[in-house]
Amino acid sequence: MSNLEKYKGIFKESFQHEGDVEQLEYQGIPEWDSVGHMQLMAALEDAFGIELDVDDIIDFSSFKKGITILAKYKVEI
Repeated sequence: MSNLEKYKGIFKESFQHEGDVEQLEYQGIPEWDSVGHMQLMAALEDAFGIELDVDDIIDFSSFKKGITILAKYKVEI
């Protein structure tokens, strides 16, 4: 499984979202609220073996922005 497939899967599982996740943004769907955001961050940390900085957690505002943030942790999507 590629990192992109894993990344998409985490979004789909975290938000129980069957549609296209690549356009998702924070608070763009009801499931991506503050609680959903923290669940997503925890799932990403577990899946990729990283610990996100608080500033990066706050800045993680969309699927696309997340790819940029994860690259800082040497996670290539």
